[in-house]
Amino acid sequence: MVIPIHDDNPVRRVPIVTYLLIAINFAVFLTEPVVSQIGVGSQTVAQVCQQQSYFDRYAVIPKELIDNETLPPHRYVVQTSAGPQACPVVDEHSKIPILSALYAMFLHGGWLHILGNMLFLYVFGNNIEDRMGRIKYLLFYLFCGYVAAYGFAAGNADSTTTLVGASGAIAGVLGAYLIVFPRARVTSVIPLGFIFFPLKLPAWGVLGGWFLLQWLYSSGTAVTSGAGVAYLAHVFGFIAGAGIALIARPFLAGTRVTSAS
Repeated sequence: MVIPIHDDNPVRRVPIVTYLLIAINFAVFLTEPVVSQIGVGSQTVAQVCQQQSYFDRYAVIPKELIDNETLPPHRYVVQTSAGPQACPVVDEHSKIPILSALYAMFLHGGWLHILGNMLFLYVFGNNIEDRMGRIKYLLFYLFCGYVAAYGFAAGNADSTTTLVGASGAIAGVLGAYLIVFPRARVTSVIPLGFIFFPLKLPAWGVLGGWFLLQWLYSSGTAVTSGAGVAYLAHVFGFIAGAGIALIARPFLAGTRVTSAS
């Protein structure tokens, strides 16, 4: 796995929208009920149930998006060392499914989830904002997030599993970056055990390789240990971003790019 940490691609102005999106994501994450990613762990069953209820209310549920109807309340069971324990059934709440696709873009399931997403947005978002302009970039970001959510829902129409994270929208940013800056040099690290090897690669290699993996995982061609990752949402978001950038590229303002050697 290649982890990008910096690109040699200067911007002409401060990427305010990108920084604001990152700040909002962290602010929302810090207000979420905290649940360990590795299970109940030191968290109580009540906290796990609270987190699930929170996601039910604000996250994307594919079946709700497709049917445009809120699912009735249902009981969750938490597996603990003492055996399964049922969460209390929460009264049915008012939810507008189409808005859940917006809310879910700012929700995350844990520290690794949000740190990984925000790293990619930080590295690649500033240049796309610079080329598109702040308002168009924000609309572009949200649109890609919606395409990712509805694309995933279309492929999993009967799923009642919650979907959270900014990765669908960020995948759109990556797709646009690949089209607009294919030869920009991206400093990345390759983790081998506890050692990280830095390497400069062209954007087409980093992002093209990333998209290929998402597509292989989503199609079942390749197997990954990343259970619960919505790879199909990444594919839809990336294609949406690349498509928009391809159409709009002749109209975008020029920015100097450092080519890969």
